[in-house]
Amino acid sequence: MGMAQFGRDSTPLDLDQVPVAAVPLSPLGGPETLYEIWRTDAPLQSGQFGAVYCRYNDQLLFGCISQPEQSVTAPGDNPLKAATTAAYAQIFAALETSGYRQLVRVWNYVAGINEPAAVGERYWLFNSARHESFVAFDWPMHAAAPAASALGTPHGSPLVIYFLASRCAAQMLENPRQVSAYCYPAKHGPRSPTFSRAALLAAGGGKLMISGTASILGHESVHADDINAQTVETMENIRTLIDTANRLNPAPHFSVEALIYKVYLRRAATFPQVASALRKLVGPAAAIAFLAADVCRRDLLIEIEAVGLGSACG
Repeated sequence: MGMAQFGRDSTPLDLDQVPVAAVPLSPLGGPETLYEIWRTDAPLQSGQFGAVYCRYNDQLLFGCISQPEQSVTAPGDNPLKAATTAAYAQIFAALETSGYRQLVRVWNYVAGINEPAAVGERYWLFNSARHESFVAFDWPMHAAAPAASALGTPHGSPLVIYFLASRCAAQMLENPRQVSAYCYPAKHGPRSPTFSRAALLAAGGGKLMISGTASILGHESVHADDINAQTVETMENIRTLIDTANRLNPAPHFSVEALIYKVYLRRAATFPQVASALRKLVGPAAAIAFLAADVCRRDLLIEIEAVGLGSACG
């Protein structure tokens, strides 16, 4: 269906009719380029809506867009807000046109996400533009917001977004250990992040898509400057989401050992330490990819996202 290609300096693959999101983040502990491939056995069609490249079957759509900040800036505009607004406008137009009204999962890669801005930092600007885009297009949000991640890429990189959408409704999940992100208090920015903690999609045999998850209890970051404690706390939040998914939808069954993980580390030097600790928490068979990236809050050292394919209860 589509692909995300991770590599700081790699040239994006040119695959006929297959959307490729080129994300300028460096993989850790492996090859210089990492490929995240979304596959299906169903017949596929391809399309382009503005700058959004899509591929889809009768149930799911994969899409991606790369939006350089300066390309859409008018005098007086903030480049990041303008790029975010332009990208989401094209995404929503593509989904309206194609009929995939359930935005299930979104990956956002924002240049210099922690850099200061006129109001707070650039992540706050991105959140404001994303929120305003959802409102402007009357797109479902709050309890129906998609699962999502937002990570920082090197200064000067384009805004890269890739996403999955469905014709069928998905069940959005929240974590009882955390305040819903769309209800964060103003100390975290003038507009709260527009995402749910996870999405449960019944199509295709059952998929659990866990948002970027970090060491947050309630709405506060915990275990400042302690990578080991943040790793454990993050995995506890993921375990809670798995338990929630299994309680709400007991078949198929999801387990921490069977998830596919993507781990973002603020400090690349912590990779060996985190890899060892995480392997003890998820078991030897789980698939894990590591990337160097800035996390959306300066005091967070690690963020973990995951995808789970359901299995029969055992």
